[in-house]
Amino acid sequence: MSGLTSRYVLKPDPHSSHSIILRWLGEGRGRRLLDVGAADALLSRKLTEGGWRVTAIEGDPALAQAGAQHCERMIAANLDREIPRLEAPFDAIVYADVLEHLTDPLRVISDLDRHLAPDGFVIVSVPNIAHLYIRLLLLFGRFDYIDRGILDRTHLRFFTARSLRDFIADAGLVVERFTATPAPLYQVLPPSWHKRWVAATHTINAVIARSLPRLLGYQFIVRARPKGSAVTASHE
Repeated sequence: MSGLTSRYVLKPDPHSSHSIILRWLGEGRGRRLLDVGAADALLSRKLTEGGWRVTAIEGDPALAQAGAQHCERMIAANLDREIPRLEAPFDAIVYADVLEHLTDPLRVISDLDRHLAPDGFVIVSVPNIAHLYIRLLLLFGRFDYIDRGILDRTHLRFFTARSLRDFIADAGLVVERFTATPAPLYQVLPPSWHKRWVAATHTINAVIARSLPRLLGYQFIVRARPKGSAVTASHE
């Protein structure tokens, strides 16, 4: 994560990764949660309001300082260099839009997941590099990095639906729940366009993205538990 700017914003529309993660987590009721790559506590503040006891990790010291007031504990740490000392266990660990920014995400998730409670779970969200838009760009020989989105210039790792499932398995986890989000119309279109027709279109796009996640899923979201837990895979 880099720079104390407005590039990291909460995505409040009901089909966004943030909204889905918050729904999947539900009320905290005093349970403990680790928010990895927390920025300035985008999700942490919502989770704290929802009754979670949040410990957050952020690599940018300025962002960490800005978000510290919104969680029980904020840790400024560069996960590419070190895994900080944590007060385990955690009932949930959230990796929201962070693994793609790491040089060795498998090492990080494997090390941090050791701090899960016996019945704990993890939630991961990553962009889909095999989205139709990216496939079309490649067809025309384009792979241009931009300031945000799937080709964010700070992304170091890329995931497809298959490689994400392989990654989850390599981390010693079993997929419990899987879904995909549509392209973020509310971030692409100016606020003056946020009318009922946009909401309707976005809802239709969300249904299609869930039906064809490999091709039209903008982001993938996975809820998983350590192997050995009794789970049943499902799709939202």
